[in-house]
Amino acid sequence: MTGKERVRMAMNHEEADRVPVFCQLSLGHYMINTPFEPYKIWFSPKVFGDSLKMLAERYHFDGILVNLPGRQPDWEEHIVKKERKGIETYIYWDDGSYSVCPDNDNVHHFSSQPRPSFQEVDPEELFYVEPHDITGVNHPYYYGFSKNHGPHNRDFFPDYLMDTLKYVIEIAGDYYHISAEIFSPFTQLMELFDYSNALMALMDDPEKCERILENLAEGASELALLEASVSPDAILVSSAFAGGGFISRDFYTRFVLPYEKYIVDRVHAETELPIYVHTCGAIGDRIDLMVKAGWDGIDTMDPPPIGNTEIKDVKRDFGEKLFLKGNLDPVNVLLKGTERDVYDKAVSLIEDAGRGGGYILSTACSVAPQAPPENIAQLYRASLDNPY
Repeated sequence: MTGKERVRMAMNHEEADRVPVFCQLSLGHYMINTPFEPYKIWFSPKVFGDSLKMLAERYHFDGILVNLPGRQPDWEEHIVKKERKGIETYIYWDDGSYSVCPDNDNVHHFSSQPRPSFQEVDPEELFYVEPHDITGVNHPYYYGFSKNHGPHNRDFFPDYLMDTLKYVIEIAGDYYHISAEIFSPFTQLMELFDYSNALMALMDDPEKCERILENLAEGASELALLEASVSPDAILVSSAFAGGGFISRDFYTRFVLPYEKYIVDRVHAETELPIYVHTCGAIGDRIDLMVKAGWDGIDTMDPPPIGNTEIKDVKRDFGEKLFLKGNLDPVNVLLKGTERDVYDKAVSLIEDAGRGGGYILSTACSVAPQAPPENIAQLYRASLDNPY
């Protein structure tokens, strides 16, 4: 049985030959554990795609998440200078901006153009904001170095944006499940204004926030449908800032639920792909709201102490409506624990959530850069030893 088949069956609440294993690795983990120049993992679709497949093979994953977009093909021609400072590469660009590229973490882009204030932004100027684009977050938003912000329809997205996803689908063959990714409207709001300013805006001018979120939901749904046209196996919506550590259940109901539901409804109406959500932290008090949004599944389900989700409870209360992915503590178990700790916890998760299908064995959030590879390998071993 292939990984693609295992993940498909889990997402359909069916039992395969064993519980599928499918973690999201941090970008820093690829940088540390592959032979490629670290900054090229961020900037080159081919290098990133090769890194994804290399570690999926090493850890016997059944699925791959493609969580960086395609890049402007001539990006290297815009480099004025590269400079090493400790464990970081500084890249200076011909538009006056620069990028700091750690050897073990996400790239950070610094523009000569300041972030917009909440007051100066016109909601009608917004369509989609990509936090992981090569030139970072700008406003009015444009991709790459073009400085052109296209019409607010599918033509807003440059053709090269699908290059990474297309390449990974090509090299993965028929074995691996491939999930594409977009950012939720709420995440885009947070990234556009910086976190504290965005959270203050929810209280100072909630109506304007709602108008912004409506436009960002339209753009996110168009990007999801564009990704669907490339034929991945599922769409993941990254909604990392919607947990209890950031906003209340009431704010979730107002500022997250309706806009994510809009995306889910569009994807369900126009494709047959499963669509699921990645939300970090304390989500135990809002999983019922995620069901209302129509998600096919949820990802992370951080356990105590980093979250408040117990997999047994979620399986019991929502297992018929949602497929479940995650719940293994990526810090206290995978990063800091022993191989035996990881194996035992993985077995426990399979016993608690795997029976009857509908569960994908994974860390709750992404695998830390310094997580020991031998620990990660215990997930596959547990899956083999304990099919259900």
